[in-house]
Amino acid sequence: MIKTTLLSMALCTVAAVTYGQAVDAVKETGKTVAEKTMEGGDKAKASVESGSEKAVDKSKAAVHKAKARYHKHRAKADADAAIH
Repeated sequence: MIKTTLLSMALCTVAAVTYGQAVDAVKETGKTVAEKTMEGGDKAKASVESGSEKAVDKSKAAVHKAKARYHKHRAKADADAAIH
C-alpha cells in the first residue's frame, strides 16, 4: 500500500513537471509565431506605406510643376506688359 502511494505521488510529480515544461515550450512557440506574424505584417505595411509615399511625392511634384509654370507665364506676361 505504501509503495503504491509513493509510486502514485512520484508519477504525479513527474507528470506535473513534464506538463509545466510542455506548457512553457508551447507558450514560447506561440510567442515566436506571433512575433514573426507581426514582423511580416510590419513589412507588408511598410511596403504599402512607401508606395503611398511615392504617390504623395509624385502629386506634390506635379503641383510644384504647375505652380512653376503659372509663375513663369505670369512673369513673362508682366515683362511683356512692362516693355509695351
